[in-house]
Amino acid sequence: MYFPFLRGKQFELKALKDFFEENPKSGLIVPIIEPVNKSNRALESALVSLRSGNHPYALIMNPCEGDFKHRNVRFTLPEENREMFVQDNSWIPAFLCNASSLNSVEVSLNSGAYNQAMLVFPTGIDLDDEVVTRLVNHENVSYVVVCFPTTPSPRVKRLLLSTRKHIVYMEDCFITRKRNADYALHEDEFFSSAFSYYRDEGYYGFADYTALSSEVNDGGMLPYALAIHLTYKKSEDEINIRHFVSVTNYDQTNIRGKFQEAAMKISPFFEGRKPITRTVRELIQRADDSNGYPGLGYLKKLSVKNHLELVGVLINE
Repeated sequence: MYFPFLRGKQFELKALKDFFEENPKSGLIVPIIEPVNKSNRALESALVSLRSGNHPYALIMNPCEGDFKHRNVRFTLPEENREMFVQDNSWIPAFLCNASSLNSVEVSLNSGAYNQAMLVFPTGIDLDDEVVTRLVNHENVSYVVVCFPTTPSPRVKRLLLSTRKHIVYMEDCFITRKRNADYALHEDEFFSSAFSYYRDEGYYGFADYTALSSEVNDGGMLPYALAIHLTYKKSEDEINIRHFVSVTNYDQTNIRGKFQEAAMKISPFFEGRKPITRTVRELIQRADDSNGYPGLGYLKKLSVKNHLELVGVLINE
């Protein structure tokens, strides 16, 4: 099982919708969605789409990014859809677990309002903490997702697997560079091999932030360099990420031209490689079109969608 962790931003949600519309039988992919906006019609629309297609998903109930960085702003289920959530068995209520949220998460679980819940530990897990131990063994918890800063110790792994919960191994795979131009200095990087071994290690599934940084970027000025990030199958047990970067990076003008400079590198690189995703084919077509530049947000969507398509193929091989 693959659990991509995504924020509830417009183009990430659009990537999810497009992917599941094109791949309606992708039952091994269960997205984890963290809301970032207090009022977000795009999120509500995406959740309705996932439910109508019977695609299971997890929704973070205590988000902490975007609007929810402010302690007085709390996420609540959309009032008009609340009944659908209550009656829908395909969604998984999920909770971010860190030092400041453990007690409130325990209160939520003890309330009895959530069943078969998911705990997400984005910065590792301390199983010597009594509250953490109670949470992972809680009767209302079914999934435990842990992102380890380093390889988990045999003891921690043994303790997690002994809980008999669905343990998901999470990675933060994308290496963020200070400037887009810097990706040209690291144009091909190892990304992950979890898809090839997670079952052998006893994990129920694996997770990552797709081809995005785990850090939330609210955007800003136009870039000097344009970078397109695409994951691909490097070998039978490895995924790498390739950064296609523009060449004329000395100013912020001619973004369309920068896109074509980066996109023209995609076809030669992927020639003869398998699998070739729909996203890669679309980018190759856009590279040959003088009006093919779709916007920075759309390129972000394509990076996410390409990774979903790639992993979807690999876990079904």
